[in-house]
Amino acid sequence: MEPQVVKKRGRKPKPKDEKDQQQQSSAKMKEGKKIQQPSVDDKYTQWKSLVPVLYDWFSNHNLIWPSLSCRWGPQLEQATYKNRQRLYLSEQTDGSVPNTLVIANCEVVKPRVAAAEHISQFNEEARSPFVKKYKTIIHPGEVLIWDVEAQPNRHAVLGATNSRPDLILTGHQDNAEFALAMCPTEPFVLSGGKDKSVVLWSIQDHITASATDPATGKSPASGGSIIKKAGDGNDKAADSPSVGPRGIYQGHEDTVEDVTFCPSSAQEFCSVGDDSCLILWDARVGSSPAVKVEKAHNADLHCVDWNPHDDNLILTGSADNSVRMFDRRNLTSNGVGIPVYKFEGHKAAVLCVQWSPDKSSVFGSSAEDGLLNIWDYEKVGKKVERPTRATTSPAGLFFQHAGHRDKVVDFHWNVSDPWTIVSVSDDCDTTGGGGTLQIWRMSDLIYRPEDEVLTELEKFKSHVIACASKP
Repeated sequence: MEPQVVKKRGRKPKPKDEKDQQQQSSAKMKEGKKIQQPSVDDKYTQWKSLVPVLYDWFSNHNLIWPSLSCRWGPQLEQATYKNRQRLYLSEQTDGSVPNTLVIANCEVVKPRVAAAEHISQFNEEARSPFVKKYKTIIHPGEVLIWDVEAQPNRHAVLGATNSRPDLILTGHQDNAEFALAMCPTEPFVLSGGKDKSVVLWSIQDHITASATDPATGKSPASGGSIIKKAGDGNDKAADSPSVGPRGIYQGHEDTVEDVTFCPSSAQEFCSVGDDSCLILWDARVGSSPAVKVEKAHNADLHCVDWNPHDDNLILTGSADNSVRMFDRRNLTSNGVGIPVYKFEGHKAAVLCVQWSPDKSSVFGSSAEDGLLNIWDYEKVGKKVERPTRATTSPAGLFFQHAGHRDKVVDFHWNVSDPWTIVSVSDDCDTTGGGGTLQIWRMSDLIYRPEDEVLTELEKFKSHVIACASKP
């Protein structure tokens, strides 16, 4: 059994009426200003014309319902020109049909295979031939573990009973909607919620249920308790076993928006919340914060990620439109956060940040402005030797994916196919509903070392000249 937890790192937008009031207020403040800004459609048209130049491969897939989360699964098959891989998506509906977890099979085209004219010719309203739905699970909500291969395929219609989860993780006192993580080294799960708490579980506690002491309800090997719920016949989740937490960690003063494990230690993790705090925890020393960073940003924190190559570096994203990088060896000064770098290239709240698995200094960030930015902190402060025209690009920014026309709520780097990303947007503001899934890989001429690229271009130039000189 390979349990899957789809991590909801995207954050729901504010209710439309509240957002409209904010936009009207903003419009009143800007009255009198005649500067004409390009529309969303204008920017998108410009981006689409550059797809053959910017991308090695690109695929667009229209979603009936927006997905607030997307995650790559295991690679299933390798072929000459493409690989087949699992893809996990969550469907967020309006209540007319149940919310679902979708398991899809995705064909990922290998580098330098796709023709430029093919990747630029796509219909925004159509589904991609590279993405095929494999299975649907009806998700009843809260923190659940699924063995997706064993789960039966369900048809999501109004009134359909929920799928039966393989394990229910209990411990939250209120909704745990966004913050969810699985440990890369141990079978641990981490969650945060509106109850301002961070909760840690071990799936192993369920596996060792047979050793539970009937008098105490606790396994000798852990602090978790196993509970078998009695079903009432209507809710399939009621027949599922439950496991209690290894620990509940209190320290936030508002909703916990995101959590992540330290890549090198299953006992260390961090969390961010609407209290503008970044908190580091160590399960070995108790349930109080190991380090609490006050005012890590100037607004709510929405997302956090720990560098898998260097566990001193932590990224955070916020409603203040910025991404910040912290070094855990020097997090605060007088209790206030002191980031190593501030990355300011978004014009709206940042919803997701994630380090690249392919290069230790590279990461991505997505936001409500519809952009997914790719950064390299090693490029911050570096001087450009050759003369160029003045640029307004933010420090460290080296690629901007502008294929989404609405808020990019989540994205995920593919560890099996280097520099390949899946991203999803909630399109309710631009098209009135639905969402867009895109799978893409930027041209390697963008991220490869400059001297390497120039050498290859010289070889190409020599080849063209040689061909042209032949009689």
